[in-house]
Formats: sequence, C-alpha cells, structure tokens
Amino acid sequence: MKWNRTDYLTLMSENKPPRQMFTELFGLLVGVEDEWRKQGATEGEIALTDFCLDYVPVFWEGANLGRLGGFEPQVYEDTEDLYVGRDALGRVVKLYKKTASIPLAVEYPVTDMDSWLKIKPFFEYDERRLDVEALKKAAQLQQEGTMILQSMPGGFNFPRELMGEEALCYALYDQPELIEDMLQTVTDTALRVLAKSTQYVIPDSLVTSEDMAGKSGPLMGPDAVKQFIRPYFSRVWDLLKSKGTPLFSLDSDGYLYPIMEALIQCGVNCFYPMEPAAGMDIVRLREKFGRGIYYKGGIDKHVLRGGKEAIDRELKHKISPLLKEGGCVFGLDHRIPNGTPLEAYRYYVDTIRALLELPPRSDAEKGWARMAF
Repeated sequence: MKWNRTDYLTLMSENKPPRQMFTELFGLLVGVEDEWRKQGATEGEIALTDFCLDYVPVFWEGANLGRLGGFEPQVYEDTEDLYVGRDALGRVVKLYKKTASIPLAVEYPVTDMDSWLKIKPFFEYDERRLDVEALKKAAQLQQEGTMILQSMPGGFNFPRELMGEEALCYALYDQPELIEDMLQTVTDTALRVLAKSTQYVIPDSLVTSEDMAGKSGPLMGPDAVKQFIRPYFSRVWDLLKSKGTPLFSLDSDGYLYPIMEALIQCGVNCFYPMEPAAGMDIVRLREKFGRGIYYKGGIDKHVLRGGKEAIDRELKHKISPLLKEGGCVFGLDHRIPNGTPLEAYRYYVDTIRALLELPPRSDAEKGWARMAF
C-alpha cells in the first residue's frame, strides 16, 4: 500500500499510528531471483509487488553534502564474473558479480594528512552543490505527499570509504587530527549548504549510512563517537531540527547497542535494519530507550529458512504491543537471503499481515518501493 508522508510521519512520531506498516527495506539478495523462478514465482513476486508491501514515495532533495567531482573512473577488468576498476573516490575496487551486490575496495586514496589534502576539495563547499530546480521540485512533491530526504556522509563511513576500516581505526588514535579535519570539512560544507537549501524545502528526514558494526560489536567505541562524530552530527542535526525536520535516520548492520546511547546523544532517533543475528532485539531496545527512538526492520531474515514454526516464534516475539504503539516499520533486517523457499516467504507475508491486522493482499494494493532510508 502506498502511504503519504503525513501518515508515515504520524506513525513514526505519534502514539496512535494510522495503522501498522509492513515492508521490505532492501529486497532480494543476489541469486534469490533465480531460485524463486525455479519454484514457480510470478514476475510480480520476483519484483515483490505481488506481496502488497507498504511504502512511502520519497525524493532525495537537491542538496549535495558528499563528494562533488572526483577522479575519472577507470576499468581494469570486466568479465561475466568479475569487475575491477578505480572509482571516483580514487579507490581500486573489485566486484564478484555472482555473489555480491556492492564492490569491495582493495586500495584507498587517503593514508595521511598530505594524501587527504589532495582530495579535500571534492568535499568542500561549492555553489554547485545546490540544485535549485530539484529543491523547488522537492517542495512541490512534499506538498503532494512525498517524503523529502536529505542524505549526509556518515561520521565513520565517510573516512572509512577513503581509508579502509583498519587504517581508520588506527588513525582514531594515531592521527586524530586527520579524522577531525575530515569531519570538520563535511560539517562546514553541510552547514553552508543546508542554510541555503532549507530556504526552499525542509527535509522530513536526515539520513546517513555507517555500517560500523559486526556481530561482536562496533568498530568505534562510545568515547570515540563522542569525540569525533558528535561534533559533526550534532551541529547538522541541530540546524535541521530547529527548522522542523523530525527524523534523523541511521543505517548500520551488526551489534550497534554499545554505542546507541552515544549516537542518540548525537541526535539520531531512527535506526535500521536492526540485525537479530548480531544481537539487536527491537523489543528489548524499545524497553530500554522508550517511545522516542524509532526502528525499521528487526525481523530475523534467517528464520525464513527454518520453516513455519521458526517464523511463528520470531513474529510472536517481534510483533510486540510495545512496538505496535508506533515508531516501528516492521520488516526483515536486510535482504531476503539465499535458500529462502518461496512458500516460506509467502507464509511469512500472510502471517505477519494477520498479526498486524492488515487487510488481505489485493490487486489494488500491489506495488513496492524499497524503504531503506
């Protein structure tokens, strides 16, 4: 079912949601499409439109807070199975096409202050960061019910993309002035851009991606979040919040719990996809942090391969009265995994719809747009 922004924002901020929301955040993992076709899936099921998932239309406003310009991409190898090349950030990346959906960097452009200063201009303020026509369009679409989103580089993810995880984690201790300069640069750029873009439209949600945690915990501790990320996030969020933006949404897999309180102090109030296999339990988190923190996802994707009893156990726990009060978009914690039987997914969809008291699937409600924002 297609939602409008007003109903979605009411769901995420009021105690009486218009109704419960059930969706997919990301869609199918690579390979599931072929598996399902062999099991007799319709094209609508492959596209997920036949499952009548909820979604709200979105538009990314015309204010660029990230990279502007960059290196000329180069292709070193491109076969049926493998892509190797240099991207616009200057990284050498590999993509194993049959098993992965995103490329992996094997060489990075930043190792120290000197190498950072060479590419720093890509992230500094420039008038070209503002697309006035797109901002005007965003304002019109917002009036018509579309969610307006503003993305910004992650406080961990931005230097990680330029340095790699290992080098960044060492630099937090060995080269703190480098990380501080990188984050101060994107802070200054964001504040200057948003001061002008918000004259045209106030975004409904500020969105950032971190992916800074694994099953054993985050790659940055709470003290480092407070030292490096908080000055950046807080200043940008304070500006937008003062103008009326209600949501600050952060995407990270893994066990994020040890730093959630620190991130909340930075202004983040919406987390996804909340991965149960890494120890994230949205019911326990609601008990801990209360109604003012919102979640998307949180349902263990792996139970889809465990049969009906496993699905029933997971849904009985996750469809909690605490979460049905609002502030939660129910869905899997990431892409539908390989080995998920089509019949199991059909059962999951119909079972959760019944538990959420949603109307049965119908042709009138077909359609889906991923909700990863």
